Amino acid sequence: MSKEKVTELFGSLVFNENVMKQRLSATCYRAWKKCVEDGAPLSLETAHEMAAEMKNWAMDHGATHYTHWFQPMTGVTAEKHDSFITPETPSQVLMGFSGKELVRGEPDASSFPSGGLRATFEARGYTAWDPTSFAFIKDGSLCIPTIFCSYSGQALDKKTPLLRSMDELSRQAVRVLKLFGDTDVKKVISQVGPEQEYFLIDKDVFNQREDLVLTGRTLFGAKPPKGQELEDHYFGTIKPRVAAFMQELDEELWKLGILAKTKHNEVAPAQHELAPIYNDANTACDHNQLTMEIMKKVAGRHNMVCLLHEKPFAGVNGSGKHDNWSLSTDTGHNLFKPGSTPSQNARFLLFLAAFIKGVDEYQDLLRCSVANPGNDHRLGAQEAPPAILSVFLGDELTAIVDAIIHGTKYVDQRMKSISIGVDALPPIPQDTTGLLFT
Repeated sequence: MSKEKVTELFGSLVFNENVMKQRLSATCYRAWKKCVEDGAPLSLETAHEMAAEMKNWAMDHGATHYTHWFQPMTGVTAEKHDSFITPETPSQVLMGFSGKELVRGEPDASSFPSGGLRATFEARGYTAWDPTSFAFIKDGSLCIPTIFCSYSGQALDKKTPLLRSMDELSRQAVRVLKLFGDTDVKKVISQVGPEQEYFLIDKDVFNQREDLVLTGRTLFGAKPPKGQELEDHYFGTIKPRVAAFMQELDEELWKLGILAKTKHNEVAPAQHELAPIYNDANTACDHNQLTMEIMKKVAGRHNMVCLLHEKPFAGVNGSGKHDNWSLSTDTGHNLFKPGSTPSQNARFLLFLAAFIKGVDEYQDLLRCSVANPGNDHRLGAQEAPPAILSVFLGDELTAIVDAIIHGTKYVDQRMKSISIGVDALPPIPQDTTGLLFT
């Protein structure tokens, strides 16, 4: 695929900022921008214009329906599709979409998990538009990312707590930065790049295994004659059938503005991985949900089945998500970047100490957040971490922290080069810092 085709394809099914600049009035665009950057509420007039242009753009791309796309506590996304048709006369219809329909929906919430927050027979629930996440087109419908809450405002989804935590973290981080004299920063953004591992199984073979069909994981059977003993599958040559799947997957993800970057064979037989470029946590989580859905659809077109269970096979790695994460300011600074002299970087050291303290004091909540049957199958097996939380800082950061704790002087380490023993090869700098949370 040519460079021009990739750039033209990327984000072609997303009502993103470039599309808004072209289609919205200057007043409406500025109102949306102020909402995203400053948290200012959108007026109903602005919502009406946004809805009309979203509808026109979606219909230009063949969409006939819209849906509030949300993430209830089921582990998957949910959708209720409505067409754009509005009756004009008994025999004629118009295609309409109002600001009220954009901003709020009213799905039946009685059949969704509530986490014990309310009785399940209290059916009413609301979806509310999240203007910080772009709408997109999927399967002929305009999908509008939304939060999902109960009649009394209790969160019934995964997005609402995430948005709340992102806002609170930003407020507190900005407060700290102002103490350092950094008055230009208005917002601190949580950044995440969730890598997605998966297994590809031939559909005809998959259908012969009732345990895989019913549960998505192996419940019986013999171990394969070759497991992970030699790890020759890891980063190995990608087989043509899998490569064709990966190519189509990339193209489908690029259409939705998902920054699919890296693809390779993982360590277990039939296991592979896709890694995106990092994004703000809200968008990254939306994109990961879409990635998992599209992986399954594209696999079906290639007569394969995509398995995403954390631990589908005994004796081999589970399919996890390695989250590359950080905090960045709206002025472009990474708050977890140590710099060339981390021992002198007071701002970095403060945020590092706050992170370590947070993991130490709230480890029970962190552990609860990943305590589900799938993860508990996976924890402690092969490459997965044990069922305890730990922070690995690397040699240099550990020495700096120890010096601070003990009140001793720290001498900055010079960056070393890795010696390969081949004169023609360029020098390879050896990293002295690192931060790993498991």
